[in-house]
Amino acid sequence: MSTTELDQTNAGAAAPAPHSSARVHLSVAAAGLALGASLGMIGFGDFAELNAMFTLRDFRMLLTFMGAVGVAGILFLVFRQKAPASVRIHKGIVPGAVLFGTGWAISGGCPSIPIVQLGTGYLPAIVTMTGIAVGMKAYRKLNARVFHFDAGACNV
Repeated sequence: MSTTELDQTNAGAAAPAPHSSARVHLSVAAAGLALGASLGMIGFGDFAELNAMFTLRDFRMLLTFMGAVGVAGILFLVFRQKAPASVRIHKGIVPGAVLFGTGWAISGGCPSIPIVQLGTGYLPAIVTMTGIAVGMKAYRKLNARVFHFDAGACNV
């Protein structure tokens, strides 16, 4: 059966019901709470733990991080989709990566960790969250006026 015949055969079929917005939000919130609780329990929200990882004084967190990357890699292989036709790499990748890594090392967390830190009562994470918000606004303005990087699907 050709795709045209298949399309005509399915033309009368009812479209699948869209997901309930509240259900999707609750699912994402539950997954986020579970992830945040896990990260908090293993110490990923603790600046001293992350500092020990970045300064190579304690390999426990580094091994945990590497294990998580491995599991994520396997899941990406299992649920992979068609690869993009081309990968755009522009001159902003390296400075952006350096800024991201530097901010992670200074603040003790990537953008999700301050949320975990706030959940555990670590109020200095508000400074990190403010820095993230200011950085995103600065990027938007600088990119529009100066850099003109194509952010693709990662446009913030």
